[in-house]
Amino acid sequence: MLVHQILKSKGDDGVVTVTPNTPISEVAQILAERRIGGVVVSKDGTTAEGILSERDIVRSLALRGAVCLTEKASDMMTRGPVTCRRDETSDDVLQRMTTGRFRHMPVVEDGQLVGIVTIGDVVKARLQELAMEKNALEGMIMGH
Repeated sequence: MLVHQILKSKGDDGVVTVTPNTPISEVAQILAERRIGGVVVSKDGTTAEGILSERDIVRSLALRGAVCLTEKASDMMTRGPVTCRRDETSDDVLQRMTTGRFRHMPVVEDGQLVGIVTIGDVVKARLQELAMEKNALEGMIMGH
């Protein structure tokens, strides 16, 4: 399955972005309210300058305490996040996420942010593919 098919199946919620100056406390609130695990950090909402996940915030809280909540997204974000294109396969994306040990990947084309896929999105797509293959093989075996 290709990334553009995964994005299509997710619907058109768009990508949640925050500016580099957004306080971490506000990022945490957005993550909780939207029930998402990460946001793209972008000056203009169209580029992916960084990515900030709930894991990043929790780690910082554990290491430095509540003072980190007053910092800005740019202080805690992962700069230059690994991205993918719409024409990449789910297997390629899953491999890079697994190797890099991250769960969110911005989709970028011609320097513009066009979506985001999570490891959950990619696994779900792969499971759907496997189910279709299984059904096709069973049909062939049964003579249908």
